[in-house]
Amino acid sequence: MSPILRAALRSKPANGHAAFIPHIRKLVFEYCDNWPSSQNTRSFLRAHLRDLAARNPHVEVVVKQRNHKEPIVRGFYANNRDKVIPLQKLEVTGIQQKVQLLLDASGAKIKPLKRRPVESTTEAARGIWSGLHADRPTL
Repeated sequence: MSPILRAALRSKPANGHAAFIPHIRKLVFEYCDNWPSSQNTRSFLRAHLRDLAARNPHVEVVVKQRNHKEPIVRGFYANNRDKVIPLQKLEVTGIQQKVQLLLDASGAKIKPLKRRPVESTTEAARGIWSGLHADRPTL
């Protein structure tokens, strides 16, 4: 019989009645120091970054310089997906809203609400029509 390793005894964390695990793992702000399109992003980072990190201790917050590129914020989620939002034409309040959107999102792929097939758990009341069971037309 093979020995049971300690790592095999760990349980996988999951949301339930006793605990809540947020979906987002990391927020990465990328901006340029020289471009004017990054001005609002720089002022957001100076004024609100510490509060954001203090309110969300479960999220790793990273700030990177991205020279000669437009500013973006990237959210990394527990399901190994990421979402990227450009920040170049947003005011500081708009940046706050977009960051909050990333914090509240689950990271799941967006599913279209239209064009989804109807799914039923029961059979149709009239059954399924088949040409083999219909009466032959008389001429």
